[in-house]
Amino acid sequence: MSANKRLRVAFMGTPEFAVPSVRALAGRHEVVLVVTRPDAVRGRGRRLMPSPVKAAALELGLPVLETSRVDEETMRRVEEEHADVVCVAAYGALLPDDFLAVAPLGCVNVHASLLPRGRGAAPIQRAVLEGDEVAGVSIMRIVHDLDAGPFCRQATVGIGEKPCAQVMAELAELGARELCTALEDMVAGTVTWTEQDDSRATYAAKVQKAEMQLDPQDTALENRRRVQASLDAAPARMALAGRGLRVLDARVSDAAVAPGAVLAGKGRVHIGCADGALELLRVKPDGKREMAVSAWASGLRGDALVWERA
Repeated sequence: MSANKRLRVAFMGTPEFAVPSVRALAGRHEVVLVVTRPDAVRGRGRRLMPSPVKAAALELGLPVLETSRVDEETMRRVEEEHADVVCVAAYGALLPDDFLAVAPLGCVNVHASLLPRGRGAAPIQRAVLEGDEVAGVSIMRIVHDLDAGPFCRQATVGIGEKPCAQVMAELAELGARELCTALEDMVAGTVTWTEQDDSRATYAAKVQKAEMQLDPQDTALENRRRVQASLDAAPARMALAGRGLRVLDARVSDAAVAPGAVLAGKGRVHIGCADGALELLRVKPDGKREMAVSAWASGLRGDALVWERA
């Protein structure tokens, strides 16, 4: 089989993370079917909206199958399209064992961690919360156990102080490139699969909203990492004078502020943590628009302001 062969690809994905992969595949291969989860209520307007992958597929003129579970009908559609391979990137549902052999080259997944570390639903957020220096992607075969299949390619991006959304976007582009290279290697017969060491596996469970509450009893760095890892589904929040507040950007500060206290002045706001302070940079008070702290701070009054978990 020629390394330049255009494969017939069935693609499965749902969120923005999967969009670069479907676009890259459409540019190099024949994407015969895109499987994504059904339209859902999204955004501030709470309107019924297509998944990002569906929107991209329609723009590219690709056939779309919407389903919340992989059933016999899904398998039949993939079989009818004579797909050579099934490529998956954050589809959002488990694949039954019978489905894994539906294409001759199997099911290949773009997973956003350096396996075996970070199996599960939220590897990028967990990497940020845990203070990892890098985040990564693995191109792996899907097997029965969750994210336990062998991988053939891995690559990384630095995290630093990048917002989680930026890290996700970089990994999405990186994963798309690595996926296309993996398919070339599979066609050429040069691919090497590495079995995972299960004894080194860790699991990145979905991040719960309660975990993202800023807490004056935690360190400034722990609270800053929550802000850095914040996403719409699980935002970093606190309460000041009894009013809820989403914190969109912050940095560790050397200001002297007691835990739970607030130092506000000259357009700056510092909140006291267990070992120091966190300077708030951008916020969204409940019921109001997103704003720079310099605009929000002008409305703060009182010398005895305190903050707490929202």
